[in-house]
Formats: sequence, structure tokens, C-alpha cells
Amino acid sequence: MTANSNTPSKKAVHFGAGNIGRGFVACFLHISGYEVVFADVNGTIIDLLNANPSYKVIEVGSDGTSESIITNYRAINSKTHEDELVEEIATADIVTCSVGPNILKFIAPVIAKGIDKRSEDLEPLAVIACENAINATDSLAEFIKAPQNMDPSRAQDIGKRARFANSAIDRIVPAQDPDAGLNVKLEKFYEWVVDRTPFKDHKPPSIKGVMWVDNLEPFIERKLYTVNTGHATAAYHGYNRRKSTVYDALQDRYIQDEVKKALQNTADLITQKHGIDEDEQRAYVDKIVRRISNPHLEDAVERVGRAPLRKLSRKERFIGPAAELAEEGKDCSALLDAAEMAFRFQNVEGDEESVELAKIMETHEPEDVVKMVCGLQENEKLFPKVVEIVKKVQADSQEE
Repeated sequence: MTANSNTPSKKAVHFGAGNIGRGFVACFLHISGYEVVFADVNGTIIDLLNANPSYKVIEVGSDGTSESIITNYRAINSKTHEDELVEEIATADIVTCSVGPNILKFIAPVIAKGIDKRSEDLEPLAVIACENAINATDSLAEFIKAPQNMDPSRAQDIGKRARFANSAIDRIVPAQDPDAGLNVKLEKFYEWVVDRTPFKDHKPPSIKGVMWVDNLEPFIERKLYTVNTGHATAAYHGYNRRKSTVYDALQDRYIQDEVKKALQNTADLITQKHGIDEDEQRAYVDKIVRRISNPHLEDAVERVGRAPLRKLSRKERFIGPAAELAEEGKDCSALLDAAEMAFRFQNVEGDEESVELAKIMETHEPEDVVKMVCGLQENEKLFPKVVEIVKKVQADSQEE
């Protein structure tokens, strides 16, 4: 696994060599002059990366297609070469990840070892989780600093060796062609916003395309509650109306209206909570609907809807905004309609969470389902509304 002869002096370790990792995060690190060291447990992708000196990132938009060639990378199997990976982390400038929020706890131990081994003569390592979840880097940091992963005395002064910055990423990466190999096709539009505040006494890492901000929450919630809420709403309604792709779903006037109503619910929250102009948010929503309707980025509703347990959880795209709206006595009905469709996303081939959801729905009382799956408590105004949804879905299942 030797680097190319023109290896730059800056180094980034990226966990997750999937489509988002290769096509989005690593692409931006590459054009910013970093050598990228991919870390993944998928031996096939690791071997492919090490056997090929380059791959293409293909950007698709209404104005045509453009290509970038990605080079200057290596890949390490994090399952079989942990010691090697620890050394890379200990001497890297940046660690990023796009592994899925549920996997953060599994990559934390090796990152903790790398940070612990890091010389304090080096600038602190910048750690940025690039996940579709609110404050994912904070979650990763907690796992890293957990006693089983790092000595508490070392965790106390971890700021000397690492800085943890939350981020919000926005780019649609659809399912890839079966013969694409390492090449990745994605939309031209992107947004990568990162919290600048952990680097107040240090210069933040130089990454082209990143927007550094002092208050990340508006960007995270606007993105999660618009892009992800809209995409998932189209997918779940589409699945239940037997559509094959998100594009197909959005050709259905009923589904398109449901998506727009859900995004009106979230817009009511976002504009009031974060002081975002209503016209600006309306334009943002229109742009998102056009993006997820892109015929060049067709994506199966089953793929977009996968992991319903996570997507129905407390801080996610439906329950998160609906709970806040309900507390204020505001309309969240379209979000609840979308959540109902997500509860109906059961026993979908290839999706373990949909199988688990079916088991939970079959074996638990509605109130317990809402507590377990959605993380809602009985004293929250949204709780009885979601209980009614669960009762309805359970009743329909018994009639089938």
C-alpha cells in the first residue's frame, strides 16, 4: 500500500469507502491537496482501491455531466490492519467518516488509539463526522472518550491532541450502476458546512468547498428537516403506493403534494426557530423538490427508505420536527402521515431494520412501540398522536 510518488504533505484518514466517502468527502479532500487513506471493513473495496491508482467522480446536473479523476489515495482494512491504521491516524491532519450514525461506536476505538498515540508537537487532529444525523461528531467524540476506549485522564486533556467539529453535509448520491466499479455518480449540487468554534485557538483545516460557520444548528436542521424529510417522505409514500423509484413517486400528484405539505410543516419550524426568511426557505424547498425529482439520479424507494428504525427515531427527520411543532400547538399532520408510511415499511428485502420493525410492531403494545422506536415520552404532546398511528398500522396488519 505505497503512496504515489507525488504524495502531498497533508494527510486525511477517511472511514467508509462507500459512495459518499469516495464520491463526496474524499473528492473534496483530494482537491484540497490531502492524501486520503481510506479505512473500511469491506475487503473487496479495499483491494480495488489499492489495485487502482485512480477513479472517476461523475457529477450530473440539468446542464450536463462533468468528471473528476481522484488519485493520491491508499486503503487499509480496519478489521485486519488495525495497528497500521492507528499509525496513520496518529500522524494525520484530519479524520473524517461517512459510515452511518449506527457505526460510529465501532470506529471509535481505533480512532481513540490513534489520538492517544499522537504527539502533542503536532497540531490537534481535526475530527469531522459526515453523517446524516444531528451533531454526529459529538456522538463520535463521546464514544472515543468512553472509559473502555480511552483512559479517563487522557480523555480529560484530549483537546491537546484532537478537535471535534460537527458538520452538515448535503449531496444526493443515488444507487450506482452495477458495473461502475470505484466510479461514483452524484448530483452537482453540494453543501458541506462545518462548525468553526472548536478551532478558535487553532486554524481550521483547509478544505475547499467547506463553509465554516459559528452556529451550525440552523444548517443541520434546515438540511435534515428539508432534504432528508422530503426524500424519505417521497420514498415511504412511494413504497406504499407501489412506485419503483423516488422519481416515479414524485410524478404522482398525490405524493408530490404530501412531500410539499411535509416540507411546509418543517418550514414553519425552521423559519421561526432559526429566523430564516420565509421566502428564502420556500425557495430552498422548491430547489430540494427539484433535486430529488432529478430523473438522472433515479433511486429505488426501498434503498432511500431503508433503516426505518433510525429514520423514525427521536432526533430524526419526522419525529424531531413534529415533536417541536406539537409542543407549540402547530400543524405536523403531514409529518405524521409520512411517519405512518415509515411504520408500514416492514419486512423489506435486504433491510434488516424493516424486519426488526415488523417484529416490534407485532410483539409490543402501541405505547411501548412509540417509546422504543420514536423515543417519545408520555408527557410529550406528540406521544398520543403517534400511538394512534401505531394502533392503525397494527390493526391493518392483523386484517391482512
